[in-house]
Amino acid sequence: MHRAMIQARKKRVAVLISGRGSNMQALVEAARAPDYPAEIALVVSNRPEAPGLAWAKAQGLATLALNHKLYESREHFEGQLQSVLELSRIDLVALAGFLRLMTAPFVERWQGRMINIHPSLLPAFKGLHTHEQALAAGVRISGCTVHFVTPEMDGGPIIAQAAVPVLPDDTPETLADRVLAAEHKLYPTALARVARDQAAWTGDVVSVQLVENAGVNQEQALFSPWPPRAGY
Repeated sequence: MHRAMIQARKKRVAVLISGRGSNMQALVEAARAPDYPAEIALVVSNRPEAPGLAWAKAQGLATLALNHKLYESREHFEGQLQSVLELSRIDLVALAGFLRLMTAPFVERWQGRMINIHPSLLPAFKGLHTHEQALAAGVRISGCTVHFVTPEMDGGPIIAQAAVPVLPDDTPETLADRVLAAEHKLYPTALARVARDQAAWTGDVVSVQLVENAGVNQEQALFSPWPPRAGY
């Protein structure tokens, strides 16, 4: 007697990039796993020369260069983008270093289905030059955040965060490298949560089901600087 194996349809994801797309690459690598709940169905860049677009094409992924400079307005650009997403039957949009601000109507059309990763522990240090901001503020812990996209820049409800220590001799570049390594682990995990409908957006907050962390101490703290053995 054969047992029927029913597998939920994987969510189709479009990743939007503007540069090298290292977070896009992390998502692609994660999506290769048979049990990952999403597939990277399309990679779009507003910059035709983006290295990440060439990488995605070499991986055999569907790609599209949508040069924003060829459109007379943001609305015109987003109208074309929306058509492409619809034709590709996209369920979720993941922004990965996509250096374009979206208009409110476009964002609202994708509410709850578009996510972004930002290299700080939001709501701290929104916008650009986040690592310079963190060092100037003298924080001892920095990190990255995955959030749902809203019309407010870097202001959407938080899905997941990862923290890294800020070291005494850090430069913006060394801190950026440490945060980026955390991004590459955090983004695939957060996208999987959203694809499995395990991140419920209610009001201004997101409740996330913790179903795969039985072996992780959820109460463990990250200290920076780390306490000595005596604890003080």
